[in-house]
Amino acid sequence: MLTTNQTFQGTIASISSSVLFSMMFLFGLFMQPLTGTQVASWRVLMMLLSLVLLVSVSKQWQHVFDYLKTLKTAKDWLIFILPTPILGGQIWLFMWAPVNGYGLDVTLGYFLLPLVMIVLGRFFYREPMSLLQGAAALLAAFGIGHDILQYGSVSWVTLFVCLGYPPYYLLRRTIAVPPITGLLSDLTLLTPVVLLMLYTSGGFSMAAQNMKFWYLLPLLGAFSALAMSLTMLASSKLPVSLFGALSYIEPMLLFVLSITVLSQSLDEGGSLFMYGMITAALLVMIVDSAIGYLSRRRSDHLHGYREPQVGGFPPRRRLINRRIDGVLKAHRFRKIRRYQRKMDKIQRKIEQLDAK
Repeated sequence: MLTTNQTFQGTIASISSSVLFSMMFLFGLFMQPLTGTQVASWRVLMMLLSLVLLVSVSKQWQHVFDYLKTLKTAKDWLIFILPTPILGGQIWLFMWAPVNGYGLDVTLGYFLLPLVMIVLGRFFYREPMSLLQGAAALLAAFGIGHDILQYGSVSWVTLFVCLGYPPYYLLRRTIAVPPITGLLSDLTLLTPVVLLMLYTSGGFSMAAQNMKFWYLLPLLGAFSALAMSLTMLASSKLPVSLFGALSYIEPMLLFVLSITVLSQSLDEGGSLFMYGMITAALLVMIVDSAIGYLSRRRSDHLHGYREPQVGGFPPRRRLINRRIDGVLKAHRFRKIRRYQRKMDKIQRKIEQLDAK
Protein backbone atom coordinates (compact mmCIF):
# COMPACT_ATOMS: atom_id res chain seq x y z
CA MET A 1 0.00 0.00 0.00
CA LEU A 2 2.85 2.39 0.82
CA THR A 3 4.41 1.76 -2.58
CA THR A 4 1.08 2.43 -4.29
CA ASN A 5 0.57 5.68 -2.34
CA GLN A 6 4.11 6.86 -3.07
CA THR A 7 3.70 6.16 -6.77
CA PHE A 8 0.27 7.82 -6.93
CA GLN A 9 1.48 10.93 -5.08
CA GLY A 10 4.59 11.17 -7.26
CA THR A 11 2.54 10.79 -10.44
CA ILE A 12 0.11 13.55 -9.43
CA ALA A 13 3.04 15.81 -8.48
CA SER A 14 4.82 15.20 -11.81
CA ILE A 15 1.70 15.85 -13.92
CA SER A 16 0.86 18.98 -11.89
CA SER A 17 4.37 20.40 -12.35
CA SER A 18 4.14 19.80 -16.12
CA VAL A 19 0.82 21.67 -16.28
CA LEU A 20 2.25 24.59 -14.27
CA PHE A 21 5.36 24.83 -16.47
CA SER A 22 3.21 24.81 -19.61
CA MET A 23 1.07 27.62 -18.17
CA MET A 24 4.22 29.67 -17.49
CA PHE A 25 5.18 29.14 -21.13
CA LEU A 26 2.32 31.48 -22.07
CA PHE A 27 2.91 34.12 -19.40
CA GLY A 28 4.78 36.29 -21.91
CA LEU A 29 1.52 36.69 -23.84
CA PHE A 30 -0.45 37.68 -20.74
CA MET A 31 2.20 40.16 -19.59
CA GLN A 32 2.52 42.27 -22.70
CA PRO A 33 3.62 45.05 -23.23
CA LEU A 34 6.54 43.68 -21.16
CA THR A 35 9.12 42.04 -23.42
CA GLY A 36 10.16 38.42 -23.04
CA THR A 37 13.43 39.53 -21.44
CA GLN A 38 11.61 41.70 -18.92
CA VAL A 39 9.20 38.87 -18.05
CA ALA A 40 12.17 36.53 -17.53
CA SER A 41 13.80 39.11 -15.23
CA TRP A 42 10.63 39.46 -13.19
CA ARG A 43 10.34 35.69 -13.03
CA VAL A 44 13.78 35.44 -11.40
CA LEU A 45 12.82 38.00 -8.75
CA MET A 46 9.42 36.44 -8.05
CA MET A 47 10.92 32.93 -7.95
CA LEU A 48 13.53 34.06 -5.44
CA LEU A 49 10.87 35.67 -3.23
CA SER A 50 8.66 32.57 -3.40
CA LEU A 51 11.58 30.25 -2.72
CA VAL A 52 12.72 32.30 0.28
CA LEU A 53 9.19 32.05 1.70
CA LEU A 54 9.08 28.31 0.98
CA VAL A 55 12.44 27.66 2.66
CA SER A 56 11.43 29.80 5.63
CA VAL A 57 8.08 28.08 6.12
CA SER A 58 9.63 24.61 5.78
CA LYS A 59 12.54 25.64 8.06
CA GLN A 60 15.20 24.51 5.60
CA TRP A 61 17.67 27.38 6.03
CA GLN A 62 19.94 25.35 8.27
CA HIS A 63 20.33 22.69 5.53
CA VAL A 64 21.31 25.43 3.07
CA PHE A 65 23.93 26.85 5.42
CA ASP A 66 25.21 23.39 6.34
CA TYR A 67 25.97 22.65 2.71
CA LEU A 68 27.62 26.03 2.07
CA LYS A 69 29.99 25.36 4.97
CA THR A 70 31.26 22.28 3.13
CA LEU A 71 32.59 24.37 0.23
CA LYS A 72 36.17 24.78 1.37
CA THR A 73 38.30 25.53 -1.69
CA ALA A 74 38.19 28.07 -4.50
CA LYS A 75 37.63 25.20 -6.93
CA ASP A 76 34.53 24.10 -5.02
CA TRP A 77 33.12 27.62 -5.10
CA LEU A 78 33.92 27.98 -8.80
CA ILE A 79 32.08 24.75 -9.66
CA PHE A 80 29.23 25.89 -7.41
CA ILE A 81 28.84 29.28 -9.13
CA LEU A 82 29.67 28.31 -12.72
CA PRO A 83 26.24 26.76 -13.57
CA THR A 84 24.34 29.95 -12.65
CA PRO A 85 24.65 31.68 -16.08
CA ILE A 86 23.40 28.48 -17.75
CA LEU A 87 20.21 28.46 -15.69
CA GLY A 88 19.79 32.19 -16.24
CA GLY A 89 19.99 31.66 -20.00
CA GLN A 90 17.44 28.84 -19.85
CA ILE A 91 14.97 30.92 -17.80
CA TRP A 92 15.35 33.79 -20.26
CA LEU A 93 14.86 31.55 -23.29
CA PHE A 94 11.79 29.85 -21.82
CA MET A 95 10.03 33.21 -21.41
CA TRP A 96 11.45 34.95 -24.50
CA ALA A 97 10.99 32.25 -27.14
CA PRO A 98 7.16 31.85 -27.13
CA VAL A 99 6.51 35.55 -27.83
CA ASN A 100 9.20 35.71 -30.51
CA GLY A 101 8.12 32.79 -32.70
CA TYR A 102 10.41 30.10 -31.24
CA GLY A 103 7.90 28.11 -29.20
CA LEU A 104 8.28 24.93 -31.28
CA ASP A 105 12.07 25.19 -31.21
CA VAL A 106 12.04 25.26 -27.39
CA THR A 107 9.61 22.33 -27.35
CA LEU A 108 11.87 20.27 -29.60
CA GLY A 109 14.81 21.02 -27.30
CA TYR A 110 12.91 19.67 -24.30
CA PHE A 111 11.94 16.57 -26.30
CA LEU A 112 15.61 15.92 -27.09
CA LEU A 113 17.00 16.72 -23.63
CA PRO A 114 16.39 13.30 -21.97
CA LEU A 115 17.93 11.54 -24.97
CA VAL A 116 20.99 13.78 -24.81
CA MET A 117 21.30 13.07 -21.08
CA ILE A 118 21.22 9.32 -21.71
CA VAL A 119 23.94 9.54 -24.36
CA LEU A 120 26.16 11.77 -22.19
CA GLY A 121 25.60 9.53 -19.19
CA ARG A 122 26.74 6.58 -21.28
CA PHE A 123 30.00 8.25 -22.34
CA PHE A 124 30.78 10.33 -19.24
CA TYR A 125 29.81 7.86 -16.54
CA ARG A 126 29.88 4.57 -18.44
CA GLU A 127 26.23 4.01 -17.56
CA PRO A 128 24.66 0.96 -19.24
CA MET A 129 22.30 1.83 -22.08
CA SER A 130 19.43 -0.52 -22.81
CA LEU A 131 18.71 -1.70 -26.35
CA LEU A 132 15.57 0.43 -26.52
CA GLN A 133 17.39 3.51 -25.24
CA GLY A 134 20.03 3.04 -27.91
CA ALA A 135 17.34 2.65 -30.56
CA ALA A 136 15.63 5.86 -29.36
CA ALA A 137 18.90 7.80 -29.49
CA LEU A 138 19.55 6.55 -33.05
CA LEU A 139 16.06 7.53 -34.20
CA ALA A 140 16.49 11.03 -32.80
CA ALA A 141 19.94 11.29 -34.39
CA PHE A 142 18.49 10.30 -37.78
CA GLY A 143 15.84 13.01 -37.50
CA ILE A 144 18.30 15.73 -36.50
CA GLY A 145 20.82 14.56 -39.12
CA HIS A 146 18.15 14.75 -41.83
CA ASP A 147 17.39 18.39 -41.05
CA ILE A 148 21.07 19.30 -40.92
CA LEU A 149 21.63 17.76 -44.36
CA GLN A 150 18.39 19.20 -45.74
CA TYR A 151 18.51 22.72 -44.35
CA GLY A 152 22.12 23.06 -43.22
CA SER A 153 21.35 23.62 -39.55
CA VAL A 154 19.07 23.09 -36.57
CA SER A 155 17.60 26.01 -34.65
CA TRP A 156 20.01 27.54 -32.14
CA VAL A 157 17.13 27.64 -29.65
CA THR A 158 16.72 23.86 -29.83
CA LEU A 159 20.46 23.30 -29.41
CA PHE A 160 20.65 25.77 -26.51
CA VAL A 161 17.95 23.87 -24.60
CA CYS A 162 19.10 20.29 -25.20
CA LEU A 163 22.85 21.00 -24.97
CA GLY A 164 22.72 23.74 -22.31
CA TYR A 165 21.17 21.80 -19.44
CA PRO A 166 23.61 18.81 -19.42
CA PRO A 167 26.62 20.92 -18.32
CA TYR A 168 24.42 22.46 -15.63
CA TYR A 169 23.46 19.06 -14.21
CA LEU A 170 27.01 17.77 -14.65
CA LEU A 171 28.49 20.60 -12.58
CA ARG A 172 25.76 20.37 -9.95
CA ARG A 173 26.30 16.61 -9.55
CA THR A 174 30.07 17.00 -9.40
CA ILE A 175 29.82 18.52 -5.92
CA ALA A 176 26.42 16.99 -5.04
CA VAL A 177 24.53 20.28 -4.66
CA PRO A 178 21.06 19.84 -3.08
CA PRO A 179 18.32 21.09 -5.47
CA ILE A 180 16.92 23.78 -3.15
CA THR A 181 20.38 25.10 -2.25
CA GLY A 182 21.47 25.20 -5.88
CA LEU A 183 18.34 26.96 -7.10
CA LEU A 184 18.42 29.46 -4.24
CA SER A 185 22.05 30.37 -4.94
CA ASP A 186 21.40 30.64 -8.69
CA LEU A 187 18.51 33.04 -8.22
CA THR A 188 20.42 35.09 -5.65
CA LEU A 189 23.41 35.49 -7.98
CA LEU A 190 21.14 36.38 -10.90
CA THR A 191 19.27 39.06 -8.94
CA PRO A 192 21.76 41.96 -9.48
CA VAL A 193 21.78 41.25 -13.22
CA VAL A 194 17.99 41.23 -13.59
CA LEU A 195 17.59 44.30 -11.36
CA LEU A 196 19.98 46.22 -13.63
CA MET A 197 18.16 44.93 -16.72
CA LEU A 198 14.75 45.97 -15.42
CA TYR A 199 16.05 49.38 -14.37
CA THR A 200 17.70 50.19 -17.70
CA SER A 201 14.80 48.87 -19.80
CA GLY A 202 12.02 50.56 -17.83
CA GLY A 203 10.60 47.27 -16.57
CA PHE A 204 9.92 48.65 -13.07
CA SER A 205 7.92 51.70 -14.20
CA MET A 206 5.97 49.68 -16.76
CA ALA A 207 4.97 47.08 -14.16
CA ALA A 208 4.01 49.78 -11.63
CA GLN A 209 1.75 51.61 -14.10
CA ASN A 210 -0.35 48.59 -15.08
CA MET A 211 -2.62 47.09 -12.43
CA LYS A 212 -2.68 43.59 -13.95
CA PHE A 213 1.01 43.09 -13.13
CA TRP A 214 0.26 43.48 -9.43
CA TYR A 215 -1.32 40.02 -9.41
CA LEU A 216 0.33 38.43 -12.47
CA LEU A 217 3.89 38.89 -11.15
CA PRO A 218 3.26 37.22 -7.75
CA LEU A 219 1.34 34.50 -9.61
CA LEU A 220 4.33 33.90 -11.89
CA GLY A 221 6.61 33.51 -8.88
CA ALA A 222 4.18 31.21 -7.08
CA PHE A 223 3.77 29.02 -10.19
CA SER A 224 7.54 28.82 -10.64
CA ALA A 225 8.30 27.86 -7.04
CA LEU A 226 5.39 25.41 -6.87
CA ALA A 227 6.34 23.74 -10.17
CA MET A 228 9.95 23.34 -9.03
CA SER A 229 8.85 21.92 -5.67
CA LEU A 230 6.45 19.45 -7.29
CA THR A 231 9.19 18.28 -9.67
CA MET A 232 11.55 17.60 -6.76
CA LEU A 233 8.75 15.84 -4.86
CA ALA A 234 8.01 13.63 -7.86
CA SER A 235 11.68 12.77 -8.36
CA SER A 236 11.92 11.65 -4.72
CA LYS A 237 8.80 9.46 -4.78
CA LEU A 238 8.88 7.85 -8.24
CA PRO A 239 11.15 5.23 -9.74
CA VAL A 240 13.50 6.81 -12.26
CA SER A 241 11.94 4.92 -15.17
CA LEU A 242 8.41 6.13 -14.40
CA PHE A 243 9.61 9.66 -13.67
CA GLY A 244 11.37 9.67 -17.05
CA ALA A 245 8.20 8.64 -18.87
CA LEU A 246 6.13 11.32 -17.11
CA SER A 247 8.73 13.99 -17.89
CA TYR A 248 7.60 13.92 -21.52
CA ILE A 249 4.19 15.34 -20.58
CA GLU A 250 5.60 18.87 -20.33
CA PRO A 251 7.09 19.08 -23.87
CA MET A 252 3.93 17.45 -25.24
CA LEU A 253 1.84 20.19 -23.63
CA LEU A 254 4.26 22.85 -24.92
CA PHE A 255 3.95 21.36 -28.40
CA VAL A 256 0.15 21.56 -28.31
CA LEU A 257 0.23 25.15 -27.00
CA SER A 258 2.73 26.20 -29.68
CA ILE A 259 0.46 24.87 -32.43
CA THR A 260 -2.84 26.12 -30.98
CA VAL A 261 -2.33 29.22 -28.81
CA LEU A 262 0.89 30.51 -30.44
CA SER A 263 -0.39 29.60 -33.94
CA GLN A 264 2.90 28.16 -35.19
CA SER A 265 3.05 25.74 -38.10
CA LEU A 266 5.04 22.51 -37.89
CA ASP A 267 7.56 23.55 -40.52
CA GLU A 268 8.68 26.48 -38.36
CA GLY A 269 10.33 24.08 -35.92
CA GLY A 270 11.68 21.49 -38.37
CA SER A 271 10.68 18.99 -41.03
CA LEU A 272 7.91 16.41 -40.70
CA PHE A 273 10.52 13.66 -41.02
CA MET A 274 12.41 15.00 -38.01
CA TYR A 275 9.22 15.25 -35.95
CA GLY A 276 8.34 11.71 -36.97
CA MET A 277 11.74 10.40 -35.84
CA ILE A 278 11.54 12.33 -32.56
CA THR A 279 8.02 11.02 -31.93
CA ALA A 280 9.16 7.45 -32.61
CA ALA A 281 12.12 7.95 -30.25
CA LEU A 282 9.78 9.22 -27.52
CA LEU A 283 7.46 6.24 -27.93
CA VAL A 284 10.43 3.88 -27.65
CA MET A 285 11.61 5.71 -24.50
CA ILE A 286 8.15 5.50 -22.94
CA VAL A 287 8.01 1.76 -23.69
CA ASP A 288 11.48 1.32 -22.17
CA SER A 289 10.42 3.25 -19.06
CA ALA A 290 7.24 1.23 -18.74
CA ILE A 291 9.14 -2.06 -19.06
CA GLY A 292 11.63 -0.93 -16.41
CA TYR A 293 8.86 0.13 -14.05
CA LEU A 294 6.86 -3.08 -14.47
CA SER A 295 9.92 -5.27 -13.99
CA ARG A 296 10.75 -3.46 -10.74
CA ARG A 297 7.19 -3.80 -9.58
CA ARG A 298 7.10 -7.51 -10.37
CA SER A 299 10.26 -8.09 -8.39
CA ASP A 300 8.94 -5.86 -5.56
CA HIS A 301 12.14 -3.80 -5.60
CA LEU A 302 11.16 -0.24 -6.44
CA HIS A 303 14.49 1.44 -5.78
CA GLY A 304 13.71 4.81 -7.31
CA TYR A 305 12.32 6.77 -4.38
CA ARG A 306 15.58 8.50 -3.53
CA GLU A 307 17.39 8.25 -6.83
CA PRO A 308 18.20 11.36 -8.91
CA GLN A 309 15.71 12.36 -11.55
CA VAL A 310 16.20 11.62 -15.23
CA GLY A 311 17.38 15.16 -15.97
CA GLY A 312 20.61 14.70 -14.05
CA PHE A 313 23.74 12.64 -13.65
CA PRO A 314 24.23 10.21 -10.75
CA PRO A 315 26.64 11.70 -8.19
CA ARG A 316 29.97 10.04 -7.56
CA ARG A 317 29.94 8.23 -4.21
CA ARG A 318 33.31 9.56 -3.07
CA LEU A 319 32.19 13.16 -3.51
CA ILE A 320 28.88 12.51 -1.77
CA ASN A 321 30.68 10.97 1.20
CA ARG A 322 32.92 14.01 1.37
CA ARG A 323 29.90 16.33 1.39
CA ILE A 324 28.16 14.24 4.08
CA ASP A 325 31.30 14.27 6.21
CA GLY A 326 31.52 18.05 5.84
CA VAL A 327 27.89 18.51 6.85
CA LEU A 328 28.38 16.29 9.93
CA LYS A 329 31.46 18.27 10.94
CA ALA A 330 29.52 21.52 10.59
CA HIS A 331 26.70 20.04 12.71
CA ARG A 332 29.14 18.98 15.44
CA PHE A 333 30.73 22.43 15.34
CA ARG A 334 27.34 24.09 15.91
CA LYS A 335 26.58 21.79 18.85
CA ILE A 336 29.94 22.62 20.45
CA ARG A 337 29.27 26.36 19.99
CA ARG A 338 25.81 26.07 21.58
CA TYR A 339 27.28 24.12 24.49
CA GLN A 340 30.04 26.71 24.90
CA ARG A 341 27.50 29.56 24.94
CA LYS A 342 25.53 27.77 27.66
CA MET A 343 28.70 27.27 29.73
CA ASP A 344 29.62 30.95 29.31
CA LYS A 345 26.14 31.97 30.44
CA ILE A 346 26.35 29.76 33.54
CA GLN A 347 29.81 31.12 34.28
CA ARG A 348 28.55 34.70 34.10
CA LYS A 349 25.71 33.89 36.49
CA ILE A 350 28.14 32.32 38.95
CA GLU A 351 30.36 35.41 38.76
CA GLN A 352 27.32 37.66 39.38
CA LEU A 353 26.34 35.60 42.44
CA ASP A 354 29.92 35.74 43.78
CA ALA A 355 29.94 39.51 43.29
CA LYS A 356 26.82 39.83 45.44
